[in-house]
Amino acid sequence: MLFSRLLGHVIRTGDLVLIDADGNASTFGDGTGPRSVVRLHDRKLHTALALNPALRLGEAFMDGTLTIEEGSLYDFLLLATRNLASGTEHPLMRAMDKARRWVRWAQQYNPVTRAKENVHHHYDLSGRLYELFLDHDRQYSCAYFTDPGDALETAQENKKRHLAAKLLLEPGQRVLDIGSGWGGLALYLAQTADVDVTGLTLSEEQHKVANERARRAGLEHRVRFLLRDYREEAGRYDRIVSVGMFEHVGVVHYDAFFRQVRTLLTDDGVAVLHAIGRFDGPAATNPWLRKYIFPGGYSPALSEVLPVVEKSGLFATDIEILRLHYAQTLRHWRQRFMAARAEIAAIYDERFCRMWEFYLAGSELAFVNQGHMVFQIQMSRRLETVPLTRDYIHDWERRTQGRPGIAA
Repeated sequence: MLFSRLLGHVIRTGDLVLIDADGNASTFGDGTGPRSVVRLHDRKLHTALALNPALRLGEAFMDGTLTIEEGSLYDFLLLATRNLASGTEHPLMRAMDKARRWVRWAQQYNPVTRAKENVHHHYDLSGRLYELFLDHDRQYSCAYFTDPGDALETAQENKKRHLAAKLLLEPGQRVLDIGSGWGGLALYLAQTADVDVTGLTLSEEQHKVANERARRAGLEHRVRFLLRDYREEAGRYDRIVSVGMFEHVGVVHYDAFFRQVRTLLTDDGVAVLHAIGRFDGPAATNPWLRKYIFPGGYSPALSEVLPVVEKSGLFATDIEILRLHYAQTLRHWRQRFMAARAEIAAIYDERFCRMWEFYLAGSELAFVNQGHMVFQIQMSRRLETVPLTRDYIHDWERRTQGRPGIAA
């Protein structure tokens, strides 16, 4: 079987048993670590999985034509990503990855209309789904674990505080939040720093929920959320923040994004960008993730981002790399999702649950074994706008530690 030959080349460590659709069992690895037994239920997979494993593996698990007979999906993906991280990728897989890089420009072409469709695909799902696995503030981005034992809620509060500290906020300033989600960060900034915040989102569900949260908190006079693309925004802002949105911009549009940030920023303004990136240089989005979870999405290498920042006329005044914080965040999400699986299946179905289990487990392991990370880039139009040392970040965090956040 072609897929067995592929596994024989890739799986050198671990303990994997593959049972094909004819009932034949093959063993791979050196017998170390947790045992994972995988069964195929369709003979078509014997070839399909070999020709395009990055896409077909997730599809087969979603469809139930590939099942985990021993161990968990996480165990199997952990074994696979560890071996791939050791450099044992098959030449065919390398060739396919190279081909995907050639066409990624078309895949990441996200004009306003397509950007809205992409956002609707993922972010306009049932609000109850997100309530079940996110923290109470619905922070759908990397948390900041100042202690490995931090609860998810604590780590997400840490993240908001850390970003606010880098913005150098002063009362009365105008702040733009590009990709404002369900509004938690914007409400936190307004409440904590007495600033005026405008949030932009393309999700109708997020737009509705965020404005309702502002009204309930009595902050609607200082916080408003608009159903608007960043390219359609006008005006000037003292501070700009964008968290977990840049992954949806696409490399084709980086120049437009940073030029727009510079245009919207006042002369003494500060912007902070928080996004998923990759350590190992430019690549292409996993085809399964792009098709089923984040169409049009891409997590860039800093080597693709910083040259565009330089050309835009902005100064990169601070860069911080968060290495395993997102792995910990995703672990919390995955555990909460699995605990609520029965209720989520009632909202959608078992196929949806398998799809999201694959998404959450695979994403967590991308940060553990596949070179993903999160970067925060602070930018300004003037070189002297930001203090010369980073002490101001820690000073702000100490001053605001323990301040209450906005209720969900």
